[in-house]
Amino acid sequence: MTDAKLKKRPTELREKLAQLMFVRIGSNLSPVRTVGDDAARIENLLKECPVGGLILFNGRRGETAQTLDRLQSLSEIPLLVGSDIERGVGQQLLGHVVFPHAMAFEAMGDQAVQAVREFAEVTAKMALANGIHITFSPVADVNSEPRNPIIATRAYGTTPARAAELVSAFVESTQAAGLLSAAKHFPGHGDTQDDSHSDLPVVDKSAEELHACELVPFKAAIRQEVSLIMTAHVQYPQLDDSGRPATLSQPILTDLLRKEMGFAGAIISDSLLMEGVKQQSTDEGSLAIDALTAGVDILLDVADPKDTLDALVQAVGDGRLTTTRVEEAFEVVWQLKERIFAKPAIAAQGTPTDRGESQAEQLAADYASQAVTLVRNDKTLLPLNPDKSLLAVLLKPFTTSLDDPEQALAGALRTQFPSLSYFELGPESSQVDNETILQQAAAAEQVLVAMIVKPAAWHRFGLNERHQTLVQSLSEHQHCVLASLGTREALDPFSQAKVQICTFSDVPVSQRALVERIV
Repeated sequence: MTDAKLKKRPTELREKLAQLMFVRIGSNLSPVRTVGDDAARIENLLKECPVGGLILFNGRRGETAQTLDRLQSLSEIPLLVGSDIERGVGQQLLGHVVFPHAMAFEAMGDQAVQAVREFAEVTAKMALANGIHITFSPVADVNSEPRNPIIATRAYGTTPARAAELVSAFVESTQAAGLLSAAKHFPGHGDTQDDSHSDLPVVDKSAEELHACELVPFKAAIRQEVSLIMTAHVQYPQLDDSGRPATLSQPILTDLLRKEMGFAGAIISDSLLMEGVKQQSTDEGSLAIDALTAGVDILLDVADPKDTLDALVQAVGDGRLTTTRVEEAFEVVWQLKERIFAKPAIAAQGTPTDRGESQAEQLAADYASQAVTLVRNDKTLLPLNPDKSLLAVLLKPFTTSLDDPEQALAGALRTQFPSLSYFELGPESSQVDNETILQQAAAAEQVLVAMIVKPAAWHRFGLNERHQTLVQSLSEHQHCVLASLGTREALDPFSQAKVQICTFSDVPVSQRALVERIV
């Protein structure tokens, strides 16, 4: 890969403002496009608007590293590349292994800290080898609200102490390996019942309550000198009664995070495409001005960088945005670039598509197996008998363009149960589907029901009513095993299921680990 170097330091106002913007390359949103598909658009953008960095989605193993390498060679100032790789590089680079959700690590007990350290180290190695410099993780939110539709299994802990312990381990190990880490979503998104992708959640807690819970993991991250902290598009009326979310709040970002908590790294917004912040203004330029004024240094996921840059330049000219604030933000961003680009590119030391993959595959499988928890075992059903018939039903609350034609659970079960009837039901399933499955259940000697219960941007969290009704009926089967491929709380409404298992994640290694546990 190209060994990008900082050869030129911007001196003009417009150049410095452009460095504060990160734009999307690749997307899982409509219109869906890969990193490779998007390369020409970014090449053209860099000619007119030399942005500071990219937020990467929907990449491909091998191909994405080459695309980023080419873009770096075309950019006069090296680009910082960040990505949502909470579950390892495979989350965004198709072809690499995907690790279990953070909640699975919490379930590992005394082994959790060491596992998080290993996961962080191998993720750093693989990310850097593929041209990624920043992981937008760890999720430092405390998952204190079981109905939270967007944090849930992404959190490392349900208590402040546990979340802080694992967040600290992740930040320390990631950054020791050279990857910059961004703790999110400040000052805490764990105690909400709304998703900031589609709404503006409210956390109505006092400063004292926040210091006792939400802020604890962020303090731990700051002690580890975390490079970035990402803001939450969430209202905290007892910290700022203006009605603004944290992303646009000077009392929260400047007074609390910078001054009181002593954070010296980069403050990066969450995506500016999210409704939790978009509804605060009619145009992106005004949002960008307000965010920078509040204390944000990096504007993430800017949709229209050229118009937004024009708005920022004009705001400086008419006094709505001070040159002092621009210089502060630019210096913070430039310091990040000096940390990454002042040394030889790690990716140049090995083949990007191979670096760390075999180790990652083994670790991911081990962690998934260790996380599987037998929540309830009131009836001697386990292990299931491979010589008996099995009806297996997998319930998916939503589907995406990246879903495989069939989930990993199917293949894992087929290798163990010759007499298998397998169904996958998505959100479009009908009453006829339910009736067909119940008819087969009546004749089945064994039943497995697996529920995917996980958070995802702009998607439903939890089962719909038709799925719930089906689970209630199937759980009454005398030889039924009920599994949550997500939160433990998803099992609570189905007390008639005498055997309950939780994997805390739905990724392929976790689905295979479930099958290993029941046979």
